[in-house]
Amino acid sequence: MLLREIRNIYQQELAPFYPKSEIDSILDILLEYYLDIGRFVLALQPDYNLKKEEEQPLFEALTRLQQEEPVQYITEEAHFFGMDFRVSPKVLIPRPETEDLIRWILETIGDHSQALNILDVGTGSGNIAISLAKHLPNAKIYALDISPEALEIAQNNALANKVEVLFIQADIRTTERLQPKFDLIVSNPPYVRLSERKEMRGNVKHYEPSQALFVPDDAPLLFYEILTKYGKANFQAGGMLFLEINQYLGKEVLELLRQQGYQKVELKKDLFGRDRMVKGVFIGEKL
Repeated sequence: MLLREIRNIYQQELAPFYPKSEIDSILDILLEYYLDIGRFVLALQPDYNLKKEEEQPLFEALTRLQQEEPVQYITEEAHFFGMDFRVSPKVLIPRPETEDLIRWILETIGDHSQALNILDVGTGSGNIAISLAKHLPNAKIYALDISPEALEIAQNNALANKVEVLFIQADIRTTERLQPKFDLIVSNPPYVRLSERKEMRGNVKHYEPSQALFVPDDAPLLFYEILTKYGKANFQAGGMLFLEINQYLGKEVLELLRQQGYQKVELKKDLFGRDRMVKGVFIGEKL
């Protein structure tokens, strides 16, 4: 079967789930993963002839995609901030918006040679902690998660990307203090309200871990309240808090930080122009 014929089948079968450009991107990922065919071959050599044994994994993957399974869980890998990460349904799939959070942190730090103590809360695949470790060679990076399965994946990702991160299994809701004191705490916590679940794509709400996504409608700032208080108890003087947020709750998160005594509070948009991250500095007396 010709490559363009495979493409046409993918476009037809996946049209109810994805836009055309995304279907092409998915097929590119699968061609590279299964057949080591470069991403632009589909455009440059549409009449490339696939052997029967080469077609089989593509059609098996298509069946899974029709059930709305994310392509990253099919290939068990995701690309983030110039690195490859192993993923499974035990961890969220790293997203481009979170790359903006990493860039903001690195820009704010400025001098990347500083010996900082940094904590990533809810590390998942380890994408935030590992990205920071890669670009801040003298920093000591700690990464916390409640899930032992997630931490195993994150540890393997740290090894694969040749960085050192200290992983901690703990529940941030019941962990009051850690040593050492931190210069920076970052988190992409659960922030999607349960009422917003219906707006989400099936490939997210049916496959990605619910405990990493959702919060009750009556407590949408649950983890932000925990993190702002936790930061106050665990920061060095002038500690910085960086948080990814629900795009609809930017003003509420900013107000929470101010109420908790954070200064230099700032809201930043992601690459799609949505309110997506906040920063605050804690200078006052710790609780």
